[in-house]
Amino acid sequence: MNQFEILTGSSEETFRFAEKLAQFLQPGDVIALEGDLGAGKTTFTKGLAKGLEIKKTVNSPTFTIIKEYQGKLPLYHMDVYRVEDSYEDLGFDEYFEGDGVTVVEWAHLIEEQLPEQILTIYLYHEEQDHRKIVLVPKGRRYEQLCKEIFK
Repeated sequence: MNQFEILTGSSEETFRFAEKLAQFLQPGDVIALEGDLGAGKTTFTKGLAKGLEIKKTVNSPTFTIIKEYQGKLPLYHMDVYRVEDSYEDLGFDEYFEGDGVTVVEWAHLIEEQLPEQILTIYLYHEEQDHRKIVLVPKGRRYEQLCKEIFK
């Protein structure tokens, strides 16, 4: 399986990379975001939102699990960190198969419910504000998307 990496030197660069990625997204795309606390998952999602022309302020849905935003495409932002049972039916598949882009923070916690084709993005602390962003595409759609972004 291919993976693609980029190093960013600031939260603004991480934001801009996500904003660029948003230009390639389509309805039904699902992005899993993984990384340590404070690694930049919400900053990344804010960049995606800007790229999707969302005007509303994006913040972490930690206590609500799912927040919806309207833009060029709808953005469904999920934080499943507090989902107690990975098999609990919260209707995730309706979002995954919907007309927007779904971003799932801590996606490994509901791995059994995720679609087969997915783009997993890992954010790692390097030093200070530097981040290593690793994109792992699963499925032809996401492999092509990554090749486009990194050409």
